Amino acid sequence: MSDLFAPKLDEDMAAKRPLADRLRPKTLAEVTGQDHLTGADGVLARMIASGSLGSMIFWGPPGTGKTTVARLLSGEADLAFEQISAIFSGVADLKRVFESARTRRMSGRQTLLFVDEIHRFNRSQQDSFLPVMEDGTVILVGATTENPSFELNAALLSRARVLTFKPHDEASIKTLLTRAEEVEAKPLPLDDAARETLIRMADGDGRAALTLAEEVWRAARTGEVFDTEGLGRIVQRRAPVYDKGQDGHYNLISALHKSVRGSDPDAALYYLCRMFDAGEDPLYLGRRLVRMAVEDIGLADPQALVICNAAKDAYDYLGSPEGELALAQACVYLATAPKSNAVYTAYKSAMRAAKEHGSLLPPKHILNAPTKLMKGEGYGDGYRYDHDEPDAFSGQDYFPEKMGRKTFYDPPERGFERDIRKRLEWWSKLRRERG
Repeated sequence: MSDLFAPKLDEDMAAKRPLADRLRPKTLAEVTGQDHLTGADGVLARMIASGSLGSMIFWGPPGTGKTTVARLLSGEADLAFEQISAIFSGVADLKRVFESARTRRMSGRQTLLFVDEIHRFNRSQQDSFLPVMEDGTVILVGATTENPSFELNAALLSRARVLTFKPHDEASIKTLLTRAEEVEAKPLPLDDAARETLIRMADGDGRAALTLAEEVWRAARTGEVFDTEGLGRIVQRRAPVYDKGQDGHYNLISALHKSVRGSDPDAALYYLCRMFDAGEDPLYLGRRLVRMAVEDIGLADPQALVICNAAKDAYDYLGSPEGELALAQACVYLATAPKSNAVYTAYKSAMRAAKEHGSLLPPKHILNAPTKLMKGEGYGDGYRYDHDEPDAFSGQDYFPEKMGRKTFYDPPERGFERDIRKRLEWWSKLRRERG
């Protein structure tokens, strides 16, 4: 008799699965929010079309489809799929998976091994993947929310391609909600403003958006439609102050940076406080201030970098809310400091030259000659010790001979001693004219 009821039980269990699980895409083409990877011209779509997959690291925030895409890749490439989590797995689990993969390979089938939270494996555990990646036993797909450059071994990274998953944008979240309404066969009981608020609450996380939608459906009575206030009561979550579609995170940090660059301390402080109020990580803002110090102030005021680092240390020491004042002080200092991007542009030009000209040997006269062989080759011949020269300057050429002399650092002719009061007076005059 149990067989008679099995289909009904399966249907009931399927209906009870979380909405996010029921809406998992069945093909790469159905994946939303990652067109640069899964679209017709995306990296993964091209790999599938070529019939050749390599090991990869999926890097991106939660709820962007990393696990789903890995499963779809295995299906579309006809690979066996194995999944483990670095949180719950150890060396014994890895050995078991590797042995299973070797057995499959002997029978002519390759394995796609998906490792969730791969950054949680220690260095030696990460090294254990290298042999099975090199001999083709597995195609490794690791997923991480942390920067692979800092969390994964260089040896592992050299054997895998890093693919970046982006947070869902507003359009992508809207697509997910429309699909959810089709699956549920009923509209989401939210007015337009509340629907936009829910999208912002998801904060780029597709899974979170569908979970929130499920909470709304569970709470709604027949015919009930929630406004923004009602939505807040139901989900018990504050809508982010950031509006991804208008003055969101990236817009505000851009406004802060450009206000500092434009020497407007009032606007810079305003945008800094906007981001504090929105719940932004103060240490993120501290890092951005350090970036501004080296990009836009530079050698016009070398003290700017010192002050920004000190502000970061002060926040670490004081914590919130007292520490924010140190960051505000650094922000105002940067905005009122003289500006120069000469080092920034010089660095970019020098980096381009380094990549274009390859591994050219420096001129022999500035190379050390610790051995007789090197002395015989002319290393160090003709070197002039600058401290013994008039004005401590020899004027030697230090560039590789095949490259020729280059000029990267070209500071502006205007003096750095320019009085900041002139700019502040200009801002004051402009404000008075605007009333």
